[in-house]
Amino acid sequence: MDAAFIQRMKRIGQIFTVFLKIGPSTFGGGYAMIATIEQEIVHRKAWMSKEEMGDMVSISGSAPGGVAVNSAAFIGYRLGGWLGAIAAVIAITLPTFLIVFLLSALSAMFKDNMKVAAALKGIHAAVVALIMVTAVKMWKSSVLDTATLVITILTVTLLLLTDIHSLYLILGGPLAGLLIVYMKKKCGWTVQTEKGQGEPERELHFPEYYI
Repeated sequence: MDAAFIQRMKRIGQIFTVFLKIGPSTFGGGYAMIATIEQEIVHRKAWMSKEEMGDMVSISGSAPGGVAVNSAAFIGYRLGGWLGAIAAVIAITLPTFLIVFLLSALSAMFKDNMKVAAALKGIHAAVVALIMVTAVKMWKSSVLDTATLVITILTVTLLLLTDIHSLYLILGGPLAGLLIVYMKKKCGWTVQTEKGQGEPERELHFPEYYI
């Protein structure tokens, strides 16, 4: 059997294993999973760089569908082609499907249980923290200068204070970026599209990092 084919199948198996572990070990859905995905893909496996990961999060968040599934498809395709994408998507959704199916069957039994309600409140608080960590990471890689800071503040303000649909903001972001770059080039100003290399960041390790 061709050695390249064997190597490719081995990589697809690794992709499946990684995302199969991420699926049931991360609470809170898409954005809460990003931090764990980054630890696995960037820091443990070194399959992608932090810059590629930042681009992937932007693309996955802008595309229709759940950001976790989109991220899995993006990474799987990037590492193993169509088979890699299929393996990653199945691996990250299968455990969640089975867990939700089981919980839905048991929910009628435990929905009024005080201990279960208390546990869910604790999970909600932890999910908020996970999403905040992801937001901080995205801020560090995306807010490069005054222009990107203004876009960020304006977008958050519009989301909080108006009823504007998020689709228009997602479409407006790339248009604003293109316009700003064009205007800067026109004026002869320096255009920065990536974070400059500086002092190494202290990495945040999550419990899943040691599993």
